[in-house]
Amino acid sequence: MDGEDERSFFAEEQFSPAGKTGAKPHYHGHRDRLRQRFAEAGSAALLDYEILELFLFRSIPRADTKGPAKALLERFGSLPEVFGAPERLLQEVDGIGASAARDIKIAAALAQRMLKADLRNRQLLTSWSQVIEYCTAVMAHEDREQFRVLFLDKKNQLIADEVQQTGTVDHTPVYPRELIRRALELAATAVILVHNHPSGDPTPSRADIDMTKTIVDTAKPLGITVHDHIIIGKKSHVSFKGLQLI
Repeated sequence: MDGEDERSFFAEEQFSPAGKTGAKPHYHGHRDRLRQRFAEAGSAALLDYEILELFLFRSIPRADTKGPAKALLERFGSLPEVFGAPERLLQEVDGIGASAARDIKIAAALAQRMLKADLRNRQLLTSWSQVIEYCTAVMAHEDREQFRVLFLDKKNQLIADEVQQTGTVDHTPVYPRELIRRALELAATAVILVHNHPSGDPTPSRADIDMTKTIVDTAKPLGITVHDHIIIGKKSHVSFKGLQLI
Protein backbone atom coordinates (compact mmCIF):
# COMPACT_ATOMS: atom_id res chain seq x y z
CA MET A 1 0.00 0.00 0.00
CA ASP A 2 1.51 3.34 -0.98
CA GLY A 3 1.33 6.49 1.13
CA GLU A 4 -1.52 7.93 -0.90
CA ASP A 5 -3.78 4.91 -0.38
CA GLU A 6 -2.84 4.66 3.29
CA ARG A 7 -3.86 8.27 3.94
CA SER A 8 -7.15 7.71 2.16
CA PHE A 9 -7.77 4.50 4.10
CA PHE A 10 -7.43 6.15 7.51
CA ALA A 11 -9.45 9.17 6.39
CA GLU A 12 -12.22 6.80 5.34
CA GLU A 13 -12.20 5.04 8.72
CA GLN A 14 -12.25 8.34 10.58
CA PHE A 15 -15.40 9.59 8.88
CA SER A 16 -17.42 6.35 8.95
CA PRO A 17 -20.69 6.91 10.85
CA ALA A 18 -20.62 5.72 14.48
CA GLY A 19 -21.93 2.21 14.93
CA LYS A 20 -21.61 1.42 11.21
CA THR A 21 -18.32 -0.40 11.05
CA GLY A 22 -17.65 -1.52 7.50
CA ALA A 23 -20.25 0.84 6.00
CA LYS A 24 -19.42 1.84 2.45
CA PRO A 25 -18.25 5.46 1.99
CA HIS A 26 -20.67 7.77 0.16
CA TYR A 27 -18.68 7.72 -3.08
CA HIS A 28 -19.07 3.97 -3.64
CA GLY A 29 -22.60 4.39 -4.97
CA HIS A 30 -21.42 7.24 -7.20
CA ARG A 31 -18.67 5.03 -8.61
CA ASP A 32 -21.15 2.27 -9.39
CA ARG A 33 -23.47 4.71 -11.16
CA LEU A 34 -20.62 6.20 -13.20
CA ARG A 35 -19.42 2.74 -14.23
CA GLN A 36 -22.96 1.81 -15.21
CA ARG A 37 -23.38 4.91 -17.38
CA PHE A 38 -20.13 4.10 -19.15
CA ALA A 39 -21.16 0.47 -19.64
CA GLU A 40 -24.55 1.43 -21.08
CA ALA A 41 -23.72 4.48 -23.19
CA GLY A 42 -19.94 4.62 -23.56
CA SER A 43 -17.62 7.58 -23.10
CA ALA A 44 -19.92 9.97 -25.00
CA ALA A 45 -22.26 9.91 -22.01
CA LEU A 46 -19.59 11.29 -19.67
CA LEU A 47 -18.13 14.76 -19.28
CA ASP A 48 -14.36 15.17 -19.38
CA TYR A 49 -14.01 15.31 -15.60
CA GLU A 50 -16.20 12.19 -15.28
CA ILE A 51 -14.12 10.09 -17.68
CA LEU A 52 -10.99 11.22 -15.82
CA GLU A 53 -12.69 10.44 -12.51
CA LEU A 54 -13.52 6.96 -13.82
CA PHE A 55 -9.91 6.43 -14.86
CA LEU A 56 -8.68 7.44 -11.39
CA PHE A 57 -10.87 4.84 -9.62
CA ARG A 58 -8.14 2.19 -9.84
CA SER A 59 -5.32 4.59 -9.02
CA ILE A 60 -7.08 6.02 -5.96
CA PRO A 61 -9.24 3.17 -4.66
CA ARG A 62 -10.11 4.56 -1.21
CA ALA A 63 -11.05 8.17 -1.83
CA ASP A 64 -13.50 10.28 -3.80
CA THR A 65 -11.90 11.00 -7.20
CA LYS A 66 -14.27 13.73 -8.40
CA GLY A 67 -12.30 16.47 -6.65
CA PRO A 68 -8.88 15.42 -8.01
CA ALA A 69 -10.32 14.97 -11.52
CA LYS A 70 -11.79 18.48 -11.55
CA ALA A 71 -8.61 19.90 -10.01
CA LEU A 72 -6.48 18.33 -12.75
CA LEU A 73 -8.61 19.86 -15.48
CA GLU A 74 -8.64 23.23 -13.75
CA ARG A 75 -4.84 23.17 -13.41
CA PHE A 76 -3.97 21.96 -16.92
CA GLY A 77 -6.99 22.97 -18.99
CA SER A 78 -7.96 19.84 -20.95
CA LEU A 79 -7.62 16.06 -21.01
CA PRO A 80 -4.71 16.12 -23.50
CA GLU A 81 -2.87 18.60 -21.29
CA VAL A 82 -3.53 16.49 -18.17
CA PHE A 83 -2.09 13.37 -19.79
CA GLY A 84 0.77 15.36 -21.31
CA ALA A 85 1.79 17.02 -18.04
CA PRO A 86 5.02 15.94 -16.30
CA GLU A 87 4.64 13.66 -13.27
CA ARG A 88 6.12 16.25 -10.92
CA LEU A 89 3.44 18.78 -11.88
CA LEU A 90 0.64 16.22 -11.66
CA GLN A 91 1.67 15.51 -8.08
CA GLU A 92 1.23 19.18 -7.18
CA VAL A 93 -2.54 18.73 -7.60
CA ASP A 94 -4.43 17.92 -4.38
CA GLY A 95 -5.30 14.24 -4.21
CA ILE A 96 -2.80 13.12 -6.86
CA GLY A 97 0.07 11.14 -5.41
CA ALA A 98 2.97 9.36 -7.04
CA SER A 99 0.91 6.27 -7.92
CA ALA A 100 -1.88 8.19 -9.66
CA ALA A 101 0.58 10.45 -11.49
CA ARG A 102 2.48 7.40 -12.77
CA ASP A 103 -0.75 5.75 -13.93
CA ILE A 104 -1.68 8.89 -15.89
CA LYS A 105 1.68 8.81 -17.66
CA ILE A 106 1.34 5.08 -18.41
CA ALA A 107 -2.05 5.76 -20.01
CA ALA A 108 -0.51 8.59 -22.04
CA ALA A 109 2.29 6.28 -23.23
CA LEU A 110 -0.26 3.65 -24.29
CA ALA A 111 -2.21 6.24 -26.28
CA GLN A 112 0.98 7.42 -28.00
CA ARG A 113 1.95 3.84 -28.87
CA MET A 114 -1.49 3.27 -30.39
CA LEU A 115 -1.22 6.41 -32.52
CA LYS A 116 2.26 5.42 -33.66
CA ALA A 117 1.08 1.90 -34.52
CA ASP A 118 -1.60 3.45 -36.74
CA LEU A 119 1.14 5.13 -38.77
CA ARG A 120 2.98 1.89 -39.46
CA ASN A 121 2.53 0.55 -43.00
CA ARG A 122 0.76 3.73 -44.07
CA GLN A 123 1.76 6.18 -46.75
CA LEU A 124 2.39 9.12 -44.45
CA LEU A 125 1.79 11.81 -47.03
CA THR A 126 -1.79 10.56 -47.46
CA SER A 127 -2.28 10.14 -43.69
CA TRP A 128 -1.32 13.68 -42.75
CA SER A 129 -3.98 14.21 -40.08
CA GLN A 130 -2.72 11.11 -38.26
CA VAL A 131 0.87 12.36 -38.46
CA ILE A 132 -0.20 15.64 -36.85
CA GLU A 133 -2.30 13.84 -34.24
CA TYR A 134 0.63 11.61 -33.28
CA CYS A 135 3.18 14.44 -33.16
CA THR A 136 0.83 16.59 -31.11
CA ALA A 137 0.24 13.77 -28.63
CA VAL A 138 3.93 13.07 -28.08
CA MET A 139 5.34 16.61 -28.21
CA ALA A 140 2.80 19.39 -27.61
CA HIS A 141 3.03 19.33 -23.83
CA GLU A 142 6.75 18.74 -23.38
CA ASP A 143 8.37 21.47 -21.28
CA ARG A 144 11.61 21.37 -23.30
CA GLU A 145 12.17 21.55 -27.04
CA GLN A 146 12.58 18.25 -28.86
CA PHE A 147 13.73 17.72 -32.42
CA ARG A 148 12.12 14.59 -33.87
CA VAL A 149 12.66 13.00 -37.27
CA LEU A 150 10.31 10.63 -39.08
CA PHE A 151 12.42 8.56 -41.48
CA LEU A 152 10.55 7.26 -44.54
CA ASP A 153 11.24 4.67 -47.23
CA LYS A 154 10.69 5.07 -50.96
CA LYS A 155 6.96 4.38 -50.48
CA ASN A 156 6.84 7.15 -47.86
CA GLN A 157 6.13 4.61 -45.14
CA LEU A 158 7.60 5.03 -41.67
CA ILE A 159 10.94 3.31 -41.08
CA ALA A 160 11.79 4.95 -37.76
CA ASP A 161 10.65 7.75 -35.47
CA GLU A 162 13.51 9.18 -33.42
CA VAL A 163 14.11 12.13 -31.13
CA GLN A 164 17.44 13.46 -32.37
CA GLN A 165 17.97 16.17 -29.77
CA THR A 166 16.37 17.56 -26.61
CA GLY A 167 17.15 21.13 -25.67
CA THR A 168 15.94 23.91 -23.41
CA VAL A 169 12.60 25.73 -23.19
CA ASP A 170 13.37 27.70 -26.35
CA HIS A 171 16.26 26.05 -28.18
CA THR A 172 17.33 22.63 -29.48
CA PRO A 173 20.74 22.10 -31.06
CA VAL A 174 20.40 20.35 -34.41
CA TYR A 175 23.29 18.80 -36.34
CA PRO A 176 22.33 18.36 -40.02
CA ARG A 177 25.25 16.02 -40.80
CA GLU A 178 24.26 13.68 -37.96
CA LEU A 179 20.68 13.69 -39.14
CA ILE A 180 21.67 12.83 -42.72
CA ARG A 181 24.12 10.17 -41.50
CA ARG A 182 21.27 8.51 -39.61
CA ALA A 183 18.99 8.69 -42.67
CA LEU A 184 21.66 6.91 -44.74
CA GLU A 185 22.09 4.23 -42.05
CA LEU A 186 18.35 3.53 -42.20
CA ALA A 187 18.28 3.66 -46.03
CA ALA A 188 15.66 6.39 -45.75
CA THR A 189 14.83 8.30 -48.91
CA ALA A 190 12.78 11.02 -47.20
CA VAL A 191 12.30 12.64 -43.80
CA ILE A 192 9.72 14.72 -41.99
CA LEU A 193 11.23 17.08 -39.42
CA VAL A 194 9.22 17.91 -36.30
CA HIS A 195 9.94 20.02 -33.27
CA ASN A 196 7.85 21.60 -30.54
CA HIS A 197 7.66 25.09 -29.09
CA PRO A 198 6.98 24.81 -25.33
CA SER A 199 5.82 28.45 -25.36
CA GLY A 200 2.75 27.21 -27.25
CA ASP A 201 3.28 29.50 -30.26
CA PRO A 202 4.32 27.42 -33.31
CA THR A 203 5.50 30.40 -35.37
CA PRO A 204 8.91 29.52 -36.88
CA SER A 205 11.89 31.61 -35.82
CA ARG A 206 14.60 32.83 -38.16
CA ALA A 207 16.86 30.14 -36.70
CA ASP A 208 14.22 27.47 -37.47
CA ILE A 209 14.02 28.62 -41.08
CA ASP A 210 17.80 28.78 -41.57
CA MET A 211 18.35 25.37 -39.96
CA THR A 212 15.68 23.79 -42.17
CA LYS A 213 17.28 25.24 -45.31
CA THR A 214 20.65 23.80 -44.26
CA ILE A 215 19.14 20.34 -43.79
CA VAL A 216 17.33 20.51 -47.15
CA ASP A 217 20.52 21.62 -48.94
CA THR A 218 22.58 18.87 -47.24
CA ALA A 219 20.04 16.12 -47.93
CA LYS A 220 19.20 16.87 -51.55
CA PRO A 221 22.51 15.85 -53.20
CA LEU A 222 22.29 12.50 -51.38
CA GLY A 223 18.82 11.73 -52.73
CA ILE A 224 17.02 12.40 -49.44
CA THR A 225 13.88 14.54 -49.62
CA VAL A 226 12.70 16.74 -46.75
CA HIS A 227 8.93 16.53 -47.15
CA ASP A 228 8.13 19.03 -44.41
CA HIS A 229 9.15 20.60 -41.14
CA ILE A 230 6.31 20.77 -38.63
CA ILE A 231 6.37 22.93 -35.52
CA ILE A 232 4.00 21.74 -32.80
CA GLY A 233 2.46 24.22 -30.36
CA LYS A 234 0.13 23.44 -27.49
CA LYS A 235 -3.06 24.01 -29.49
CA SER A 236 -1.91 24.38 -33.09
CA HIS A 237 0.87 23.56 -35.52
CA VAL A 238 2.69 25.11 -38.47
CA SER A 239 3.87 23.38 -41.63
CA PHE A 240 6.87 24.80 -43.47
CA LYS A 241 5.48 23.35 -46.69
CA GLY A 242 2.16 25.08 -46.01
CA LEU A 243 4.04 28.36 -45.48
CA GLN A 244 6.01 27.70 -48.69
CA LEU A 245 9.27 27.69 -46.74
CA ILE A 246 10.22 24.34 -48.31
